[in-house]
Amino acid sequence: MPAPAVRPDARSFRELFLSGVPLLDVRAPVEFDRGAFPTAVNIPLMNDQEREQVGLRYKEEGQQAAIALGTRLVSGDIKRGRIQAWADFARANPQGYLYCFRGGLRSQITQQWLKEEAGIDYPRVAGGYKAMRTYLADAIRAAAALPGHLILGGLTGSGKTDVLRDVDNAVDLERHANHRGSGFGKRVTPQPSQIDFEHRVAIDLLHKQARGWQTVVLEDESRLIGVNALPLELLQTIQTAPLVWLDAGLDERIERILREYVVDLRAEFAARHADAGDVLFAQRLQDSLTAISRRLGGERYARLMTLMRAALARQLETGDCDAHRAWIRVLLAEYYDPMYARHQQEKAGRIVFRGDAGAVANYLREQAARNRIGS
Repeated sequence: MPAPAVRPDARSFRELFLSGVPLLDVRAPVEFDRGAFPTAVNIPLMNDQEREQVGLRYKEEGQQAAIALGTRLVSGDIKRGRIQAWADFARANPQGYLYCFRGGLRSQITQQWLKEEAGIDYPRVAGGYKAMRTYLADAIRAAAALPGHLILGGLTGSGKTDVLRDVDNAVDLERHANHRGSGFGKRVTPQPSQIDFEHRVAIDLLHKQARGWQTVVLEDESRLIGVNALPLELLQTIQTAPLVWLDAGLDERIERILREYVVDLRAEFAARHADAGDVLFAQRLQDSLTAISRRLGGERYARLMTLMRAALARQLETGDCDAHRAWIRVLLAEYYDPMYARHQQEKAGRIVFRGDAGAVANYLREQAARNRIGS
């Protein structure tokens, strides 16, 4: 029986990201934590301490001395354990690829050891992490430069995220940032690193383009979504592209905020933290209000906190959420709505359509269909 053909090293980054193949990242954990790719698993050639020692030796004595030190540090049982972990990954993910920072020495060593010690030919990504990251950054810039994108705006709680879910060419930036976007938008789970956020957005844009969507719908965001900053090119698009405005009444918005920021958030905390969930949930709501206290002013902040604490006490004691509507109503009517009204007035010349959720979703779908390649 002939031996299976050896797959070549990957050079098409677009196909890598569109296919979603598993990636074996052999960089050190500290590098991986700063930024990686959604399908990557970190099984490093050297851990952080080993990498630091080798880096110092490289600066002091050059490459050969650094390689010699690395060979001594990663030897014996340590080497066998890492090769076994790589081999397990390769056998479980036969269509995957491995990479290091630049596609150089670390990935070459990993390839060599896998071949020599485990009999596995496993391809690497040419150019490594740095080349893939550059490709994704360029993809964002290229996508943002295309004409025809639309921006979805609306008051807090108007349901913009719900509309985005109904539009095939929408890119949900808040989902990629794992944050709801407002001062109360922090989720139970942490946000991605800045680099991981950018990678998620870029890969989403690539998928939209692969399905023929050359123009996309983005929510009207500020520079920051929680701790994640929008890439400059996307921010400029959001600030200049035509705006579609979603209208929703105050009572409707109160009910949506009650569901998402109170009922659903409490359930998320309970699911993740069990018995401590209620305490953490209550603290999160109060911390979110405190974070905007200076902008609220002392009297209004004190009034809202009193209402919030009373609502929390009632909810946690009886399960009744009705009292939360009081502070939500004040927060919208006295703080968020006046702020958004000023922003809407400044952007009035960019508004090309406005309506309720159904009308806005239909308009966005119609515009997308006109610009879709092959339509």
